[in-house]
Amino acid sequence: MGWTNLLGEIPDFPVSGVLFRDVLPVMADKRAWQEVLDGLEASVKDLDPSAILAPEARGFLIAAPLADRLKVGLVPVRKPGKLPAPILQEAYSLEYGDNQLEIEAHTPLEGKRVLIVDDVLATGGTVAACARLAERLGANVIGYAFIIELRALAGRQRLNLEHAGITSLLTL
Repeated sequence: MGWTNLLGEIPDFPVSGVLFRDVLPVMADKRAWQEVLDGLEASVKDLDPSAILAPEARGFLIAAPLADRLKVGLVPVRKPGKLPAPILQEAYSLEYGDNQLEIEAHTPLEGKRVLIVDDVLATGGTVAACARLAERLGANVIGYAFIIELRALAGRQRLNLEHAGITSLLTL
């Protein structure tokens, strides 16, 4: 796992007291990025998803090449004000505040097996909101995939894992 040497740690970002884990340097390195994508693909391919949901913005960067490798659809989940109406909205909390996510209300997810992908599982608020949006559109959330899971923030406790598991390449 040579890619882990490229992870950035930025103290007090985006607010005081938060240690931000920066995966962008990993993405900038050809070998490291391929190692991460290979690891994620190997970890989730047996789930047989029919679509990947990804929250803005780093989730998009990870989910797009992964969806291409798995030959499945990609559904972006956006921050407020980025999508035309009609939309569905979900509010959520994270370690430094509250926010909201949106998805197009006509996204064809009914009955689909959905994998939710993001860079880091911290408190779980963002991906829990993605899961609620997917379920409101009739999808079955079959799993969550992350580059990093921050165990101390207990994000997995906020996720419904009855029919879904969590894949993380690195747990800190």
